Parts: sequence; C-alpha cells; structure tokens
Amino acid sequence: MVNILSKNVLVNFEDLTGKDVIDTSGTVLGQVKGVKVNLKNWRVTHLKVKLSSQASEPLGFKKLFGSANVCMPVSLVSAVGDVITIGSTISELRQTAEIAECPE
Repeated sequence: MVNILSKNVLVNFEDLTGKDVIDTSGTVLGQVKGVKVNLKNWRVTHLKVKLSSQASEPLGFKKLFGSANVCMPVSLVSAVGDVITIGSTISELRQTAEIAECPE
C-alpha cells in the first residue's frame, strides 16, 4: 500500500480503474470509473466513483435506477494499494460538500 500523503506518487490510470474505494471502516463506497484532470497543470483533481448500493443512500446520491457517479477530490484519498482508501468514514463523508455528482 502506498501512502500518497507522504510523497508524490506516479500511478497508471489503468491501475486505478476498477479499484474498489473504501472508507476507514472498510465500507465499500464504490469503484473508480475515471479521473478528472486539471488541464492547466495536468494534475488529477478528482476520482470518478460509481457508488455502491450500500453507499448511495447514506451519501445522499440514491437513484431509482442504476448507481450514481460522484467526483471525489483526491485530497480525500489516504492510501492506494489493492483498494483506494478514503481517510474518512461514510458518516464523515456525508457531512462534506466536497463530493458531487459527476456528469456521465
């Protein structure tokens, strides 16, 4: 597992796509489906995450059909390994305005 807060890390996009995203309690929030890049400095700013059914409602993104895609700022990521760990619990994430629905 790589602690991304302690150093700059180069990770291939293909290695991120499909990884599960979990919170600090181990709840699966969803899967990475893409990234959002700032084209001025070529830095990844957000992960596009397809929310799991167990995370959609608590985070306020429940849909009648299908799953919501949300943009999570990379500043929320605490570690990247076999899974991507968000440094908060789902309850803490619910209280932040940093997570927003991503366009398809």
